[in-house]
Amino acid sequence: MSVEIHVPELGESIVDAVVANWLKHEGDTVNTGDALVELETDKINVEVSAEQSGVLQKIVKQEGEVVSVGDVLGVIGEGAGEAATPAQEASAQVELDGQRPVEEQAQVRAGQEAKGEQRPSSPLARRIAAEHHIDLAQVKGNSPHGRVTREDVISYLEQNKQDAPHQATAAATQAQPSAPPAPAAKPSPVVAPQPGREERIRLSRRRQTIAQRLVETQHTAAMLTTFNEIDMSAVMEVRSRRKESFKERYNVSLGFMSFFTKAVVGALKAFPRLNSEIQGNELVLKHYYDIGIAVGAEEGLVVPVLRDADRKSFAEIEREIADLAKKARENQLSLAELQGGTFTITNGGVFGSLMSTPILNGPQAGILGMHKIEQRPVVVAGQIVIRPMMYVALSYDHRIVDGREAVQFLVRVKELVEDPETLLLEG
Repeated sequence: MSVEIHVPELGESIVDAVVANWLKHEGDTVNTGDALVELETDKINVEVSAEQSGVLQKIVKQEGEVVSVGDVLGVIGEGAGEAATPAQEASAQVELDGQRPVEEQAQVRAGQEAKGEQRPSSPLARRIAAEHHIDLAQVKGNSPHGRVTREDVISYLEQNKQDAPHQATAAATQAQPSAPPAPAAKPSPVVAPQPGREERIRLSRRRQTIAQRLVETQHTAAMLTTFNEIDMSAVMEVRSRRKESFKERYNVSLGFMSFFTKAVVGALKAFPRLNSEIQGNELVLKHYYDIGIAVGAEEGLVVPVLRDADRKSFAEIEREIADLAKKARENQLSLAELQGGTFTITNGGVFGSLMSTPILNGPQAGILGMHKIEQRPVVVAGQIVIRPMMYVALSYDHRIVDGREAVQFLVRVKELVEDPETLLLEG
């Protein structure tokens, strides 16, 4: 008896996905609970598992195709190599031919051939390799576990395209017979770019959603940004003095994020409009503190949420942020871990950013941007001294928050971070 593999419910507000990676091939034996295919949504990746043991008879939806909840992905049957029914074959062929042009079908087939080797690779790496007809077995993965990433494939393309213009020119010279010169009055034809000078990469589902949401935020919110700077001397002194005992006691490092999370919570309590959002004609003030922590992942920025941050200790905050960041990098975040959030913190300083203007994570009213710590001359008690300074930025929705509140909020964050002992009381 054959059983169809369907696209499961993907979560609130998610109605479709992209087939990112088939983990089994047609003819493979599968057991109940085996992961069969990975689906990429705009928020998370979802694995679809086998509901019965048998043989994967037919793959209906190929990698790169958009699917909706309830669509048939493939067919599992009994016995070894049992073929799908004629009706299933015909239905699958009609769906494939009607939804993809011939060129895209060729790219999909190339992608299937490219992943014949068993080297681990990301969905985006496989998609780029398929579009450029690259055998992933020839691409070296530079991650700790040898996983081939987008950057590895692009690097491989760059290394192998240097001779392409010369080869293309030589081939064109040999292939074209001599011809009389064109009349002087005839305009020159438009010449296509030489091979290797341009590259087309399909945007991932998550990247498309990120782009759409950022543009929507800028169109729907009256976003402004205010800046300040923080003397990080006190926090760095505490970390230096306590880092070994903290690590030994809690088995996690004491970083800057716990200090800033505590400081943000203290400032939100003092200026609650920055912990709110607009719903219709109402302002919803939130008396809980679910802080989004922006994390850069291979497929794009994600913002997992640290729930009830006001109730957590420094160690709990550091431990949960580390766990969420690890899940983000491994595409293991659940939808629940990404939903909600009352305020967001983003740290461009880990990448070397000295100053930036963060974009609101709508519908939230505020986002704090942290930046690189630099030794700079400052005036303290009338004397010029060198201190570790960090620029901070607060972007806010001016429909909800006035400039005075925004400036005072950021000053309060500055005061709390510069005097870490107050975080135990205020945060």
